[in-house]
Amino acid sequence: MVYYVYLLASKKYGTLYLGVTNDIVRRIHEHKTKVVAGFSKRYSVDRLVWFEIYDDPITAITREKELKKWRRQWKVRLIEEKNPQWIDLSPQIAS
Repeated sequence: MVYYVYLLASKKYGTLYLGVTNDIVRRIHEHKTKVVAGFSKRYSVDRLVWFEIYDDPITAITREKELKKWRRQWKVRLIEEKNPQWIDLSPQIAS
């Protein structure tokens, strides 16, 4: 099984959401359809702008906790290293 640590944004340089999941297609769908109440629904954060893949849940959760401690500026840099236009990557992973 694979695990994903991911960042969502409301728009370029918008509100960020950091999460971890073992089913990124399902989880992004939940964010986009706003079926789960919470932060991402409240702030319309549903654009997948960055993710990493892990093969073990402990490593993925550890990475998520590490990134949650990061300053926003560092997260923005992380996104822009691989996705400078902040393109929604969810169509690429859904196929």
